[in-house]
Amino acid sequence: MHMLRRVIVGFCFLIFVGAQGVLAQDSDATLDFEQWDRVSQRAEEAIEAGRASEVAMDALRQQLVEWRSDFRDAQTRFSVATKTATAKLETLGPVPEGGDTPEVAAERARLEKTLAEAREPILRAQLAETEASELISGVDSIVQGRRTAQLLERGPTPLNPVHWNSALQALKQTNTLILNEVRTAWDYEWRSGDIQKNLPRVIALLIVGMVLVLFGRRWTENALALVQRNKVEGRRWLLGLMVSLGHLILPLTGVMIVVEACYASDLAGIRGDILLSNLPEAAFVLLFPIWLGRRVFPHDTDGSSILNLNEDHRREGRALAVVTGAILAISLLLQALSGFETWGAGARAVLLFPLILMAGVVMMRLARLLRLHIRGDDGDEDDDGASGTSSQLMRLVARGYQIAAVLGPLLAVAGYSSAAAALVFPTIYTMQYLGFLVILHRGMVRGFSMLAGMSAEAGDGTLWSVLLGFALSVASVPIVLLIWGARSQQLAEWAALIGQGLRVGEVRISPMQVVIFFAVFALGYALTRLLQGTLRNSVLPRTKIDVGGQNAIVSGVGYIGLTIAALIAIHNTGIDLGSIALVASALSVGIGFGLQTIVSNFVSGIILLIERPIAEGDWIEVGGQMGYVRDISVRSTRIETFDRTDVIIPNSDLVAGTVTNYTRGNTVGRVIVPVGVAYGTDPRKVEAILLEIAKAHPLVLANPAPYVVFQGFGASSLDFEIRAILRDVNWVLSVRSEMNYEIAERFVAEGIEIPFPQQDIWLRNAEALRKAAPIEAAGEDDGDEAEPDSSETADSDTGDNL
Repeated sequence: MHMLRRVIVGFCFLIFVGAQGVLAQDSDATLDFEQWDRVSQRAEEAIEAGRASEVAMDALRQQLVEWRSDFRDAQTRFSVATKTATAKLETLGPVPEGGDTPEVAAERARLEKTLAEAREPILRAQLAETEASELISGVDSIVQGRRTAQLLERGPTPLNPVHWNSALQALKQTNTLILNEVRTAWDYEWRSGDIQKNLPRVIALLIVGMVLVLFGRRWTENALALVQRNKVEGRRWLLGLMVSLGHLILPLTGVMIVVEACYASDLAGIRGDILLSNLPEAAFVLLFPIWLGRRVFPHDTDGSSILNLNEDHRREGRALAVVTGAILAISLLLQALSGFETWGAGARAVLLFPLILMAGVVMMRLARLLRLHIRGDDGDEDDDGASGTSSQLMRLVARGYQIAAVLGPLLAVAGYSSAAAALVFPTIYTMQYLGFLVILHRGMVRGFSMLAGMSAEAGDGTLWSVLLGFALSVASVPIVLLIWGARSQQLAEWAALIGQGLRVGEVRISPMQVVIFFAVFALGYALTRLLQGTLRNSVLPRTKIDVGGQNAIVSGVGYIGLTIAALIAIHNTGIDLGSIALVASALSVGIGFGLQTIVSNFVSGIILLIERPIAEGDWIEVGGQMGYVRDISVRSTRIETFDRTDVIIPNSDLVAGTVTNYTRGNTVGRVIVPVGVAYGTDPRKVEAILLEIAKAHPLVLANPAPYVVFQGFGASSLDFEIRAILRDVNWVLSVRSEMNYEIAERFVAEGIEIPFPQQDIWLRNAEALRKAAPIEAAGEDDGDEAEPDSSETADSDTGDNL
C-alpha cells in the first residue's frame, strides 16, 4: 500500500476503531470461550510458524483486538453483580463473637456463594484478556521484525552497469505487456460491439476530464485575479487561499473523470488497472506540491508571505515544487508496478535510484531556501532575519532536510534502496504536511479574527493563535507517524492505552474525562459570564442599588457560578467528590501554614464584597496611599493614584487597617484654605473679603454656609482659614487653587499685605565691638606672615624624607 493511501486508510481506521469502541460499550453479547480457544490456538500456530503474509497478520490482529475489547467489556458488565454482593456483605458486617442467627448465617452463606460465582466469569475474562494481549504483542513483533529486516536488507548497488540493461528491459517489457493488453481488449470489444455502445459516454467523459485538466489552472488564475482586487489585505489572502484550491481540485477531478472514461471503455488489462487505480493518487501527489509551492512561494507578495524571499528565490521554489511532485508521482507508479511485476532487485534499485538522487538534489535546494529565509534573504551568515522559536524550528527542519538529502542517495548507492526510499520520500511528505499545517493555521487564525470583528492580521501572535497551533500539532502526530510507516493498528493500540487514562489511587483520570471536564466547565463559565452581563446591563441598572453594590453582586455571582461550574464538571467526569474532600482535608494543614496570607486576603475580599466599606470609584486613603478604587478582587484591590499609577493593596490591609474614605455614600466634602495677613490689618475686613470669596464659588454649598475662622496670632502674620462644604470633594484641589487666585487679586486691590517671615538682629555694646575689630585684624596679619615659615619647614621636612 502506498504512502498517501496508507495515511488515509490508517486515519480512517483510527476513527473507525474509536467509534467501534464507543458502540461496543452497549454490546451485551455473551462471550463464547470455546470459540476464543479456537481463535487463540490458530493465532499461536500462526505466530510460531511466522509464514503468514502481512495482510493475514493484520486481519488476525484485528480479530484479537476485537476479542480483547469484548473481554474488557465483560469484566465491566460482570462487575455489577460482584459489587452488589460485596455491598450486601459489608452491610451485614463481620460475624459477631456469639455467631449469627440462623437466618443471617444463611443469608451470609448465600451472598458468599453468589460473590464466588460472580467472580468466576470476571476471572476468566481477565485471563483471556491477558492471553489476547500477549498474542497481539506476538503479531506486532513478527510484523515489525519483517519490516526491519526489509529495511536493513542489502541489495545490489544501482551503480553496477550489469543491472542497467535489466532495468531497461523490465520497463520495456512492462510497457509492451500494457500495450498488448489494450490491443487485445480493443479487438474483443470491437468484435463484440461493446466499444461502439460505450463510445459516446467515453468521449464525453474524456472531453470533460481533459478540459478540467487543461483549463482548470487558467480558470483558477482568473478567479485569483478578481480576488486580488479586494482592498482588505487579510480578506484578500483568505479568499485567495480558498480560490487557489482550484489548482488542486479541478485538475484532480479531471484526472478522476479520465480514469472513469478508461474504465468505461473496458480497455484496461491487469497492468492497466494497476496504473488506473493509482493514477488519481499519483495526480494528487503531483498537484499538491505544486499548489503548496504557489502558497509558500507566491508570485506576488503583499507582506503576508510565509517565507521572506525575493522574487528569484520564490520562482526557484515554485520550480522545485513541480519537480518534487513529478518525482513523487513517478515513484508511486513505479512502486505500484514493481509490486505486481517480477522485477529483479537490481532492476528495482536502478529504476528507483534516479528518483532518489533527484529528490536529494531538490531537498538540498529547498533547504537552502529555508536557510536564506532564516538569514533574512541577504546571504549574510551573521544576520538572522527570523528570530525566536520559529527560526530555531526552521533551522532544525532545514538541517534535517539536508541530512536526509545526503544520506538517502548514499544508502541507495550502498545497496540499501528500501532504506533510502523509506528515508527520502517520507521526509518530503513530512515537509509538505508541515507546510500545509502552517497555511491551515494561518487561514484559521485569520478567519476567526474576521469573524470576531477584528482585522485579519490582529490574531497573529495572540495566545489563542498559539493554542490553536499547539492543538494542530498534537492532532497531526498520528498522521506524521503514519507517513513514516507506523501501522494503524499499533496507533490504535496506543490510543486505547492513552484512553484508559492514569490511575491515582481509586480514581482513574482519562483524556476523555479531561475533555468532559473542560467542556462542562467552559459551558458553565460561558453561562456565568452571560448571567453577569445580564445583571450588569439589564437588571441591576433598573434597581436602586448603588454602583458599588451592583459591582459586588456581579462579582459574587461570578465567583459562585465558577465554583458551581467546577463542581459540576468534576462530578460529570465520574470523579468521586468524597476522594477530593479527603485530599483537601489532608492538605488543609499545609494550606493553613503555607497559604495563610492568601487565604486571609481571600476572606478579606469576600468581607469587602459583602460589607462594602469601599466601592469602585471611591476616593480612599490607606497606608499612606491615596487614590480612586478601580477594582476589587478576592485577593487584592487596585487603586489608581492621582499620578495615574496603579497601587495593588492586599485586602487584609483594607479590613485590618485604617482606611479613610472621602466619598463614601456621597461626594460632599470640606475644603480648608489657610490665609495669613500682615499685622496691623483689620481682621473684620479680612473676614468679610474671605467670606465673600467663599460664597461666590459655584461648588460651595449655601447650606451649611461657609465661614471664616481667625486661627490666631502667628510669628509673622494673622492666621485665617476659609472652611466651606463642597458638593463634590473630588474638585477640592481646583477649588483651593481658584480661591487662592481670587484672594491674591482681592488683597492687592484692597491693599492688604501678605507677610513673609523677617528677622531683625540687634547688636549690644556696638562701640566695644568697633574697638576690638582692629586688634583682631592685626592678629590675622601676624598669622599670615607665619604661614610661609611653617610651609617652608614642611617643605624641607618633606625633602629630607625623600
